[in-house]
Amino acid sequence: MNTELREPVAIYGKNKFTEEEYLRIERLSPERNEFYKGEIFCMPGHGELLAMSGAGRNHNEIFTNMFGEFVQQLKGRTCRPYGPDLRMHIPENTLYTYPDISIYCKSPVDGPEDDIAINPTVIIEILSPSTRNYDLGGKFDLYRDIPTLREYVLVDTETMKISVFRLNASVHWELEEYKSAKDILQVRSVDVKIPVAVIYEEVKF
Repeated sequence: MNTELREPVAIYGKNKFTEEEYLRIERLSPERNEFYKGEIFCMPGHGELLAMSGAGRNHNEIFTNMFGEFVQQLKGRTCRPYGPDLRMHIPENTLYTYPDISIYCKSPVDGPEDDIAINPTVIIEILSPSTRNYDLGGKFDLYRDIPTLREYVLVDTETMKISVFRLNASVHWELEEYKSAKDILQVRSVDVKIPVAVIYEEVKF
C-alpha cells in the first residue's frame, strides 16, 4: 500500500526508525505520535483542538457521551471499549496509532508490554477540521488491513452526522449515515445501540 500521510518528524536528526526505536521514543514522549513504515508523524490535530473555538469542546463532549454508553452497554460482556491512550498496532502495514475509541472482543495486548493493542472489532474516530481528510481517506485505507475490524465509525463535530462503514458478508464495506437526533446509531458487531441525541448531548454547533 502506498498511502501518503504527513511529513515525518525530525527526531535526533533521523527520518527513518525501527519499530523498536519508535516505541522507545514514544514511551518517553509526552506527545502521542504515529509510526508508519519507518517514519514518525505528529498526530493530526494534536494540540490544535483546544485552540479552535468549539472544536475541542465538541470533541470532548462526544467522546464522553459515546464512551460512557459503550462502557455501560458492554459491561459484563466479552467486548471492551478503550480510549485514545491505548496505542494500537497494525502488523499488516506497520501503523501505530491512537484511535479515539476502539473496541476489542478478545485480549487486546500484543507482546510482553501492556501498552500495545492489536485486532480491534470496532474503531470510532471523532472528526475535527484538521483530521477529517486523514480519517476519511488514508487512515481508513490502513484500518482496512485489520483482519478483525468489522465497523469503522466517524462522528462529525461540526454538524450532526455519523458515518458507519460495515464489512458485509461479501467482504465489502458498506456505508450507513445517521443525520437526525431521532436516529439510533447501531454498532451491530458488538450489539450496541446509542441514540444520536445522546451522542450529541451538550454539543454546540
